[in-house]
Amino acid sequence: MKRPLVSLFLLVFLIGLGVYFFTPLGPKLRGYAGRLWSKNAVALKTDRQISEEAYGWQLTDTDGNPHGFTEAKGKVVFLNFWATWCGPCLKEMPDIQNLYDDYGDQVRFLLVTQEDRAKVDAFLQKKKYTLPIYFTDTADIPEEIASKSMPTTYILDKSGKIARAETGAADWNGSEVRAMLDRLLAE
Repeated sequence: MKRPLVSLFLLVFLIGLGVYFFTPLGPKLRGYAGRLWSKNAVALKTDRQISEEAYGWQLTDTDGNPHGFTEAKGKVVFLNFWATWCGPCLKEMPDIQNLYDDYGDQVRFLLVTQEDRAKVDAFLQKKKYTLPIYFTDTADIPEEIASKSMPTTYILDKSGKIARAETGAADWNGSEVRAMLDRLLAE
């Protein structure tokens, strides 16, 4: 009696994995799972300094042009790791777009993903986002800003110190964040 029950459980489990990873329903399920695991933003350690080695990190923009993280050196930086399948990422994206619309000429925005360019381009066109998107490989991300959670966002001051770091969806267009950016820009 145990054997058929175990076999049935294994079959259901394998079908579930197949749906999760290999069907059009998969991204919706992954987004839902992301919302369950990331209900609220969680503050991470701040006041850590970005190392000189981290500025060697290489990114690629949506046109395929290479950019070094060194371009952000000496600037206030808004760095966000995101994905199109990540529900909490999608939840905070309109706030980030609004913040970028107001601060994009003063703050260096880096929205970093590891997804396929065509998928990201289609997403950006559909949503009409004008955010500066960059691509990277997991192995290239500097250790002090690498995260296994999405979204993860860092705000760096001009000296490269982490002024704010959070994982999970957050209100990035709120008065608290704007006041912080104004303060960091004035320093």
